[in-house]
Amino acid sequence: MDAAIHTMPDLFAQLGLPNEPHQIRAFVQRHRPLDPALRLKDAPFWNPSQAALIQQKLSEDSDWALLVDGLNAQLREHPDPADLSQA
Repeated sequence: MDAAIHTMPDLFAQLGLPNEPHQIRAFVQRHRPLDPALRLKDAPFWNPSQAALIQQKLSEDSDWALLVDGLNAQLREHPDPADLSQA
């Protein structure tokens, strides 16, 4: 088992996505709210390898699963009206 403590930027790097905090926020804002009926790994913005990585990380008994759960929760939030006025 991997004993390292991972971060959201680490997860985004694993996914091959820009992983600076402002880039992660932009990604979440661009893709939320995710349809509640859709599993995270089935979201249309993942490519097949990203979807497989999401599924793998969820099945691991490690902090990766917590990070994926956190990303899932962020993507399901409805945008703050203040965010919409800045778009």
